[in-house]
Amino acid sequence: MKALIQRVNKASVNVENKLVGQIGRGIVVFLGVERDDSEKDAHYLADKIKGLRIFPRGQSEFDVSVSEINGEILIISQFTLLANLRKGRRPSFADAAPPDKAQLMYDFFVTLIRATGLKTETGVFQEHMLVHIDNNGPFTLWMDSRK
Repeated sequence: MKALIQRVNKASVNVENKLVGQIGRGIVVFLGVERDDSEKDAHYLADKIKGLRIFPRGQSEFDVSVSEINGEILIISQFTLLANLRKGRRPSFADAAPPDKAQLMYDFFVTLIRATGLKTETGVFQEHMLVHIDNNGPFTLWMDSRK
């Protein structure tokens, strides 16, 4: 399972010109599910993400977590994080989980994050989305549950 995490001042997601999710200060998590991912991968990423000390306090740039600031989380499914670009010019998505499994794992991950009690919003699985991000930094992290 792969996640791209951005620290934001605010973010929103629209599907077919309708707002489906928006947050204030917090993080946006783009989540890609691989073929062999399990609930263990989702637990690992959820635990790590909720505790990442990536927000400033006082003079320290990286002192508190999204949980400690009572921040908000927007989770977007993004299978393109699994793109293999080693051969040719067209990305291969052979490592991405099939849609039925990916949605189950995505929904499970969302449930784990919602269990933190933080405001959690999502996009719409398998839909074309317009994501608006006010990235605070810029600040972007890459996580892989297997590395």
